[in-house]
Amino acid sequence: MNLLVAGADRVDAGKTTFSVGLLEHTGSVGFKPRAGNDYWFDHDDYRRAIEEGLLYGKDAKRLAAASPGDRRPESLNPIHRLWRPSPGGGPGLLGKTDREFLLDRVGGEYLVNGTVELPGTLREGLALGDATVVESTAELDAAMERLHVPALGSIAEEIDATDRAVVESYGDIARPLTGFEPDVVAIVEPRRARIYPGDRYAKACTVAAGSAAEGRLEERVPPVVELLEPTASVELPALSADVRRDPGAVADAYEPAYDALLATAFE
Repeated sequence: MNLLVAGADRVDAGKTTFSVGLLEHTGSVGFKPRAGNDYWFDHDDYRRAIEEGLLYGKDAKRLAAASPGDRRPESLNPIHRLWRPSPGGGPGLLGKTDREFLLDRVGGEYLVNGTVELPGTLREGLALGDATVVESTAELDAAMERLHVPALGSIAEEIDATDRAVVESYGDIARPLTGFEPDVVAIVEPRRARIYPGDRYAKACTVAAGSAAEGRLEERVPPVVELLEPTASVELPALSADVRRDPGAVADAYEPAYDALLATAFE
């Protein structure tokens, strides 16, 4: 059984808190195929990972800790992108006007943006001697075809082979893997979770991806759910920081939402 958790907001939708409670409630394994964080805004998380000679974010760390067995964040999060603010900068290699892409970790390899100066702690903390360096969009596209596509294919196979999997998307992206069809979907945002059957949601993703407003590779949640009626909409209570840190406490607080999600999965 594959359960997808996606967010209706770009940031702070509550996906990871919802996901860790769902892992506790169902005994599932967590996955976050793609993730990213910011050298500036998430600097404490960045430093903790770099001091281990690794690169991952707090979301993957929380999912790994809440999953059964002894799992490393990188094992459930094959692609992690590191950003940095770029005040007054141009569009940069990835076309962002306010931030610049520094590097990607793809499995155990690194893809580095050769058009920016990397922070010293990054160069010292990671083994970048064999990294792929790109300086143009064409080089980036070719490197992503070589590195990212196989990594996503591999994690998709692992998810399919897992008896119970909770897959968390990123930002407000409707699904983190192209063509992924979960059994049931929870769309999370502050104060509520909406539940959708996975087959109908996947079909709506395909329709939304073909619209003039949406790209075919990354359809976003709002235009997808506009095409659907949820099977349930469940209010989510506000949680204290202590509760959010405890998967069991989250599972208790969000139990009505998890019950509605599983009821839809088994219809």
